[in-house]
Amino acid sequence: MSPSRTFASTSAGGRTASGMPTGGTVADASAAAAGKPSLMLRRHIKAPPAKVYDAWTRPEQLAKWWGPEGSEVGTAELDVRVGGRFRIRFATPDGERHGVGGAYREVVAGERLVFDWAWQSTPERVSLVTLRFAPDDDGTLFTLIHEQFFDEQARTGHERGWTSSLDRLAAHLEAAS
Repeated sequence: MSPSRTFASTSAGGRTASGMPTGGTVADASAAAAGKPSLMLRRHIKAPPAKVYDAWTRPEQLAKWWGPEGSEVGTAELDVRVGGRFRIRFATPDGERHGVGGAYREVVAGERLVFDWAWQSTPERVSLVTLRFAPDDDGTLFTLIHEQFFDEQARTGHERGWTSSLDRLAAHLEAAS
């Protein structure tokens, strides 16, 4: 299996003739029911699930790979427990500064994280992110589901950002192996 294959799917309310959501996961179905765009990315990463999980839950690890290519993390505060909050601030190569944060809704060490997601610039646009970490051959099948986007433009922008971030995550973990 290649070290960094990415699979993407989206949902924006597709339904069969009987009204059932078309394809996807339960998460996609709930987003479809709400009529809001969603995004799912899957990636095989050549690192065990515990290491991939740590890269998401340890600030010093997250700071090494977070954001689109060329981004630099200035702040990574992660209180990884149900009800705990996170805040990440980073700068992109063009000098723009961004801040994002939210609260953890579900934490299953080494297996699953679910958290709210809101940009500092648009705090009223809260979406939901689910991360899954599953053993897969010589590494981890990592799944990211991002639901309840404000609109299709937001989904498209996040797809670009997440794809680049996951490229950086895979490279970081595979270099450390």
